[in-house]
Amino acid sequence: MNLSQRWCLELDRLKQDGRHRALQTPSGLDFSSNDYLGLSKRIWPVAEFTRSGTASRLLRGHHPIWDEVEAKLAAWHQTEAALVFTSGYAANEGLLGTIIEPGDLVFSDQLNHASIIDGIRLSRAEKVVFPHNDLGALETALRQRQKSRTARQAWFIVTESLFGMEGDIAPLRELAELAARYDAHLLVDEAHATGCFGDTGGGLVDSLGLRERVLVTVHTGGKALAVPGAYIVGSRLLKETLINRCRHFIFTTALPPQIGAWWLDAVDAVSTGKLARSALHEHAQQFRTEMSLQGISVAGAAYIATIVFGADHAAVSAARKLQDAGFDVRAIRPPTVPEGTARLRVSIHADHEPKVLVDLANALATLGVAP
Repeated sequence: MNLSQRWCLELDRLKQDGRHRALQTPSGLDFSSNDYLGLSKRIWPVAEFTRSGTASRLLRGHHPIWDEVEAKLAAWHQTEAALVFTSGYAANEGLLGTIIEPGDLVFSDQLNHASIIDGIRLSRAEKVVFPHNDLGALETALRQRQKSRTARQAWFIVTESLFGMEGDIAPLRELAELAARYDAHLLVDEAHATGCFGDTGGGLVDSLGLRERVLVTVHTGGKALAVPGAYIVGSRLLKETLINRCRHFIFTTALPPQIGAWWLDAVDAVSTGKLARSALHEHAQQFRTEMSLQGISVAGAAYIATIVFGADHAAVSAARKLQDAGFDVRAIRPPTVPEGTARLRVSIHADHEPKVLVDLANALATLGVAP
C-alpha cells in the first residue's frame, strides 16, 4: 500500500467515526478559546527588538529581557527561579523527560495532558496510571510499591491542577499530603489555572499555600496570559539542571525578545487584575446557574463547563447548531477525551456579557442540542 492510500483510508475512517478535524476560522461569540481573562484583545507594547530569537538561548538567542521576565515570574510565585520555554508542550515534555530517570517511578493521573504522557514516556521510567482524582486508588498504588522500592529510586506524582477538558480541580492538598507521606515529589501542571486563582493570579498551588510542598509547577502563557510561550518555576538548582540537560531548552531557538516585553506587561496586568478574576468566576457561576434552570447537566468546575454527549456525531452536531446560532462552541472528541465521552467544552471568559451567557444557555435548551 502506498502512503496516499494509507492516509486516505485513515481519514475516511475518522470521518465515519465523527472524529475528522479541520481548521476553522474563528467566528461568532468566543466560548471555545482559553482566553479566560480576555487579554488576547490587549494592545501589547512595541519595543525595538530583533524579530527573531536568532539562536538557542545558550548560543546568541539569550536576551537580557528574559532574565527580567524570569525574575519577575519567580517573584510572582514567590519561589527561587523560573525558566521560559517556547510552549507548554515543550515545557512539560522537557521537564519530565529530564528530571525523571529510567529507574524512577511515576504516578500519573489518568486524564493528564498529552504533553505529560509524552514527557513520562521520554523519561523511560516506570509509570503507574491512577484513576482520575482518585486518592484512594493512588494511595493503594503507593502502598503496594513501597516494599519493592530501592534506595536510589525517586518517586513522582504528576497531575494537572485544573483539568483542561474535564474542567475539574485536583485535590492538591491531599496529593501534597500523600507525596510527603510516601516520600514522593509532586509536579503540577497549572496551565489552565495560571492567572485565574489567588489574590495575584498565580494559580491554584499558590492560592492554596502549597508552594513549599510542590517540587515544580508548569505554566503556559497562551491561555489566560495571552502571550506565546510557557515557563516552569522551582528551585535555582532545578533551573540550572534544565539549562544544562533539557534538550527541549538546549536545542530550541529562543522566543523573539519582543515577546519578552509582552510577558512583562502580561504579568503586571494579571497580577493586579483582581476585577477580571472576580468577573471570570462570577460569570462561570452565572452560566452554571442558568444551565441548571434549563435542566441541563454541566460537569467540571469554575470557568470550564463540559456537557457530555458520549457519541462523537452527537457532539459534533450540537456544536454545529450552536455555531450556526452565533456561539463558537467546539466538540471535543477522543483521543482528546476518553472513548464514549465526546462533549461540548464551554469556556467562560471574564469579558463575556451576562446577557450572552443567558442567551447561550437558552440556545442549548431551545436548539435541542443538550444530551
